[in-house]
Amino acid sequence: MKRALISVSDKTDIVKFAKSLVKNNYEIISTGGTRKILEENNVKTKSIDEVTGFPEILEGRVKTLHPNVHGGLLALRDKVTHITDVKENGIEYIDMVVVNLYPFKETIARPNITFDEAIEQIDIGGPSMVRSGAKNYQFVTVVTDQTDYEKVIFEIEHFGDTTLQTKKRLSAKAFRLTAAYDACISNYLTKEENNDFPESLTLTFNYKQEMRYGENPHQTAALYASKNNKYSILEAQILNGKPLSYNNIQDANAAINILKEFREPTAVALKHMNPCGVASAEKLFDAYISAYSSDPVSIFGGIVALNGEVTLDLAIELNKTFLEIVIAPSYDFEALEELKKKKNLRVLVLETAAENSDKMQLVSVNGGILVQQLDDYIIPLEDLVNVTELPVTQEDLDELYFSWKIVKHVKSNAIVISSGKKTIGIGAGQMNRVGAAKIALENAKDLGYSENLTLSSDAFFPFDDVVRLASKYGVSKIIQPGGSIRDKDSIQACNELGIKMVFTNNRHFKH
Repeated sequence: MKRALISVSDKTDIVKFAKSLVKNNYEIISTGGTRKILEENNVKTKSIDEVTGFPEILEGRVKTLHPNVHGGLLALRDKVTHITDVKENGIEYIDMVVVNLYPFKETIARPNITFDEAIEQIDIGGPSMVRSGAKNYQFVTVVTDQTDYEKVIFEIEHFGDTTLQTKKRLSAKAFRLTAAYDACISNYLTKEENNDFPESLTLTFNYKQEMRYGENPHQTAALYASKNNKYSILEAQILNGKPLSYNNIQDANAAINILKEFREPTAVALKHMNPCGVASAEKLFDAYISAYSSDPVSIFGGIVALNGEVTLDLAIELNKTFLEIVIAPSYDFEALEELKKKKNLRVLVLETAAENSDKMQLVSVNGGILVQQLDDYIIPLEDLVNVTELPVTQEDLDELYFSWKIVKHVKSNAIVISSGKKTIGIGAGQMNRVGAAKIALENAKDLGYSENLTLSSDAFFPFDDVVRLASKYGVSKIIQPGGSIRDKDSIQACNELGIKMVFTNNRHFKH
């Protein structure tokens, strides 16, 4: 008779699985709560202390850490010395381990959990049994996932045991589980000691879905999720359209990050991870109309993110152009029905008021990753510094601040031109700042704007050339970090040309 040791925290389908094992001539060894539920459902079990000859102690902290357990799991059954050791010590083989671990990750996700409560949810015996069984996969089947129960029983019924291929697959899965489990614990403890950059970094992500392809059709791709972040595009509910593609997810993530800067009704239109139009207004409908008119060419095939409910009149406007995605916290019934007229339009619900719990940004490079604090800082409005002669009004500051919030999210070198709390020109990702300014200013000119414009720059001006170029297009006020050894040249040019300029004293490079 084969023996299976069952000790599970998540007891989903465990009774059905155990009964199937019994039908296939398995003796069940079990512990604590698992044994209780099996016995209550007429599954005969042997308690763990019958196997170890030692009672569970320390309130269950020690129950399976015993040679009779790990000897039965680790013994090589084709090696004479191991067979001899097992016989001389009265150890019986254990052929299967069915274990899932204490819910540490779920515990620390709950509000108001104390440190001591979290520590008690660190599983010791479970990972030890899983690792022992997985190391000896040639002889032991390790089952850590309920989705494998059916396949395991199928193979036992048809072949008398799980196949070696399945044993090896389950072994690899088991080690992935323990690695992810330990990573979760270590990251929690590292966070508790306020160590942002420890000597080693172990990250764990859970498989979410396969992508049709990556950035291009010849690239394979998959999506993995790190944790439950309510302000994540992975948390959005799709009400219409196909699943998101690799590029959709990248773009949608960039769009909601811009949207997060604003509390007033705001619309963000985005293409290729750069905004092509952003506007704020008293009404969301007006904000969208302004964002659309900022660049009606680039928005074609783009994404629109909104921080208020979509009504029918707004939905009708959205449907007038080809969009890949619309993101909003809610839709009224008529609006949703209108948007559903376009079957390929991805309509997403995301709570835009939710907190972004991610604090670090990860970027892969050949041979490693870069880790940095997320750029979630925005200078307080009252800390802007007027460095020119002309006085800056509150209306000026509001417009400058609006523009500054957007340039922060544009690929460097970045220039944003705005007027009336809407973008009218964006120069993104250029190799020099004058080039970015020319693109943004020409776009504003093409839209018919030629006076009282606002210019924002993500980094300082090394020369006065951007100021002098901007004056030719009707720029009346500028916001930039400052900090160049030639700041005085730009300040002097502003005073000479009648342009107001404020410094933020912090930059927002975006690579």
